[in-house]
Amino acid sequence: MSPQDSISHLSPVWSRIFPIHADHAQGCYIYDVNGNRWLDFTCGIGVTNTGHCHPKVVEAIRSQAGLLLHGQANIVFHKPMLELVDELRTIVPPAIDGFFFTNSGAEAIEGAIKLARHATGRTNVIVFQGSFHGRTVGTMSLTTSKTVYRVGYQPLMPGVFVTPYPYAYRYGWDEATTSQWCLEELEYLLLTQTAPQETAAILIEPVLGEGGYVVPPQGFLKGVRDICDKHGILLICDEVQSGFGRTGKWFAFEHFDILPDIMTVAKGIASGLPLSGVFSRLDLMKKWQAGTHGGTYGGNAVACAAAVATIQAMKEEDMLGNARLRGAQLVNHLKHLQLEYPVIGDVRGLGLMVATEFRTSDRKPDKATAKAVVHACEERKLMLLTCSTYDNVIRWIPPLIVSDQQIEDAVGIFGEALKEVVK
Repeated sequence: MSPQDSISHLSPVWSRIFPIHADHAQGCYIYDVNGNRWLDFTCGIGVTNTGHCHPKVVEAIRSQAGLLLHGQANIVFHKPMLELVDELRTIVPPAIDGFFFTNSGAEAIEGAIKLARHATGRTNVIVFQGSFHGRTVGTMSLTTSKTVYRVGYQPLMPGVFVTPYPYAYRYGWDEATTSQWCLEELEYLLLTQTAPQETAAILIEPVLGEGGYVVPPQGFLKGVRDICDKHGILLICDEVQSGFGRTGKWFAFEHFDILPDIMTVAKGIASGLPLSGVFSRLDLMKKWQAGTHGGTYGGNAVACAAAVATIQAMKEEDMLGNARLRGAQLVNHLKHLQLEYPVIGDVRGLGLMVATEFRTSDRKPDKATAKAVVHACEERKLMLLTCSTYDNVIRWIPPLIVSDQQIEDAVGIFGEALKEVVK
């Protein structure tokens, strides 16, 4: 059977972004079966933060594969999981001292909600407009970035309430006004739709991901933290896309001087192997009734070994520092292009989690131009993705090992694409 025949049997529920048939990858590049090289600024949607096939990670996987492939967490303790706990305790705040491992970002969110309900004895959850938390029945009930993730599956899980995210550029307000209004709306929600005494948690992405790579104003997350403390509500930070160095700090919430009660991680934790986690204070974890949550593959030995190597490599090579430097370089270039091409309405981001938002001359979302630019970049062997409710935002998520020259190459291609598309 030919590869094309095999492809025809894959479920079409997977939307296809690029027609690339990958053969292998290394660092910031993917090579297709015909020998073409693609500069990958997608990272598998924020997964390969250490680059493709980082030697330290590959060696850890090979070594562990010959020792133990699977040791189920209810049955045995295994060395890679315990080593991962030790590594994590060097990068998370000291108060976060309880760890549960699972497989995907959606599973981590499911676990966090279950933990919050058990720990508080409450049922309801507040999420934010534009959020993306997964596509299981529970997590798509929490996801509000696009109707495509929910269409045809409703009714969904009850007890979910939605409040505005402080997306200042979208509203056309200054950041202080936007932040204050959104905090007031959150308080209003607690007075009108879900009472504090029935609200278990507020779930937030410290930097909005699929919803448009939106950085909240300074002070907003502190305001949310204060509201949680006032009402005894747990604060859950979804760091699935923004974690493990993506924003130039280990976790995005560190930019805002807050501490969550619960945090969820996935994507960049193991450089491409399926692993995720629910991290919290151990005193909360002890309120989680034994046996009410779990999973066969959670904390897989090989995936944990990859995660240990991932964290060690990020430390040894100062990938967080590189994310800050290369991110500043990228934003600087994009802002210069914005002056030349006003269709780029906004450039924003933290570290190497950067967005260019496309708007028409009358400030309407411009999906057509954003998609055309991505396609023009694809023709020049640069891989970029769009996001946001309107798909009018191009997100820049290169590996954290990206070099000065690779940033220059990518921006050069982006500039050529703009010149071709924007007349």
